[in-house]
Amino acid sequence: MLRIATRKSPLALWQADRVQALLKARGHESEQVRIVSEGDRILDRPLAEVGGKGLFVKELEEALQDGRADLAVHSAKDVPFALPEGFTLEAFPQREDPRDALVAPRALTFANLPRRARVGTSSLRRAHQLLAQRPDLVIVPVRGNVATRLARATGAQVERGGVQTRPADGDPQGPLDAVVLALAGLRRLGLEDQVTEVLSVELSLPAAGQGALAIEVFGQSATVAALDNLHVSRCVRAERAVLAALSGGCTVPIGAYAVEESGDGEMLFLRAVLGGTQNGGSRLIHAQGRGSDPDALGAAVAEQLLAQGARSLL
Repeated sequence: MLRIATRKSPLALWQADRVQALLKARGHESEQVRIVSEGDRILDRPLAEVGGKGLFVKELEEALQDGRADLAVHSAKDVPFALPEGFTLEAFPQREDPRDALVAPRALTFANLPRRARVGTSSLRRAHQLLAQRPDLVIVPVRGNVATRLARATGAQVERGGVQTRPADGDPQGPLDAVVLALAGLRRLGLEDQVTEVLSVELSLPAAGQGALAIEVFGQSATVAALDNLHVSRCVRAERAVLAALSGGCTVPIGAYAVEESGDGEMLFLRAVLGGTQNGGSRLIHAQGRGSDPDALGAAVAEQLLAQGARSLL
């Protein structure tokens, strides 16, 4: 019986269920080891202030290392570029649409957001890209699970401590004009009907690995490796190579997105963006490239960013 380490959020459980189904289709029974991560416990501060998205994987890695679990399932975008010694991302089995989604019940689209609209997002990457297009926007950090963040824009009821509450209009933590979330998570939870606009990658380039699942093991596992989707894996590895070359984590606003240019999967097209604050406003640096080797391509695109002054933003 394989033991799968997973966080307890609804989206994380969906991901673990999906991996269980993939394993079962190959004749392997499994059970879930449900863990509350430090990232789930700290909800009153932006991730960039408390250690980044690595907080979502640390406790799961501890379960792998001490033998309580055989594999861990993550959102690929939550996994830091540098893994602790002995750990491996053995498989990237699936990818949903990686784009960002806008939930704006009144404005409906990004272009129609009113001046000084309050837009909620937990991502520095999203914040800088949106502000580069609309410097007038007020970005409000939002944390919590998908339903909680949705409620900030829709005013829908959310459960806090077992009690159904509705955010108050006068509450600084209350309703926003819009929130921006990953489309993949909304689709997986059956909440795509809340989306009012899918943002183009030209407006909001996704985070490295967004929409993809990542399966981590301590050591190696042929059983897990068999779940790897080569097409997804090559794209995600190219995106993560950008992060590695720039030593970029949650505290650095980096977007990276690769696609296959041909059906044989030989050639990849990779785009990347790095955001930062300069002269009181958001500055973006863009780079792109093509290549067949994911790691080399990611490193080359990162070098383009560095040549344009990325170090001043890093």
